[in-house]
Amino acid sequence: MEALSIRITRIDHGCIEASMPVSPAVKQPFGLLHGGASVALAETVSSLGSWMLIDTDHQKAVGLEINANHIRPVRTGSVYATATILHHGSKTHVWQTEIRNDDSELVCISRCTTAILSNH
Repeated sequence: MEALSIRITRIDHGCIEASMPVSPAVKQPFGLLHGGASVALAETVSSLGSWMLIDTDHQKAVGLEINANHIRPVRTGSVYATATILHHGSKTHVWQTEIRNDDSELVCISRCTTAILSNH
């Protein structure tokens, strides 16, 4: 989170929000937000969301699968992620994350599945 300057802005049961500046650290060579940075943001909010829903004394949440569709390029400003849980099972969680720009336009949509594992 530090390397990409991701800042968590809201934590609620089944919903996590975060922001990330579109700085040189997250741009690809053409000056656009790198798709991998969007995916890292989406997995961050999804994993944190799962962590908030489990018994961390006995369980851990790890990424199992993630996909993303990059809808619109971003050159400047910040992006804002909102992750909401779609499936809250005992062994897996499925999250949908929408990433939007400063004008609230959809930049990326992602779905992430986390596996819920025993700490033992």
